[in-house]
Amino acid sequence: RINTAASGMNVLRRCCHLRRVGTGTWRGESWFSPDSELRTTCGVVTAFILKSRAGFERRQAELIVSALVTLATANMDIVYKDMVTKSHQEIAVQQIMAHLDSIRKDMVILEKSEFANLRSENSKMRRELEQLQNRLKEESQKVRAETKLDINLESSRISDMFTEQEKKLMEATSEFHHKKADLENDNMEINKKIDLQVASLKTVLESLKLETVRYLAATVFSCLAIALGVYRLWR
Repeated sequence: RINTAASGMNVLRRCCHLRRVGTGTWRGESWFSPDSELRTTCGVVTAFILKSRAGFERRQAELIVSALVTLATANMDIVYKDMVTKSHQEIAVQQIMAHLDSIRKDMVILEKSEFANLRSENSKMRRELEQLQNRLKEESQKVRAETKLDINLESSRISDMFTEQEKKLMEATSEFHHKKADLENDNMEINKKIDLQVASLKTVLESLKLETVRYLAATVFSCLAIALGVYRLWR
């Protein structure tokens, strides 16, 4: 019975194929309707095969054929649901091309409007950037000039300060040398005075020595004279 059912399905597929080739499309047609002549022919053939080979009764064969036809219809509707004819395909292609042309025109309009705005904005930003760069360059040059002037002024001030300190140092050194010379002269004069005082003291001492010697000599001579006088008196 399974082999017989498979034979019936093959007959239905062939009938369906012939019908699709003859009409060109499946859409909008219901060739498996009870009034269809082709379904009647295929049903009779299939029922005959089922009855002659499998020993089914006519009623059973018709029910089996009806079920097979329903299944085949559902399968064919699923398979050919999205299929179209060549004319429909050409219409769809024309619609797509028209849509692409519309998109292309929109892109051209967008390029002429939006891109023009973008170019103008870009140009404006570029000009502002150039102005900003020029301003920054001027400010940088101004700051550099002021810094250079400050550095020169500070350098001249430090140089003057150094010169003044050097002058003061030279003056202090000269004064020190003068004071040193004065001290040396004072020391020399003091040494001379000391030498003179020492010499005068030596002279005084020498004179005192001579006076002392004279005094001692006179004393001795006086003592001798007294002694001689006493000696003479006693004698």
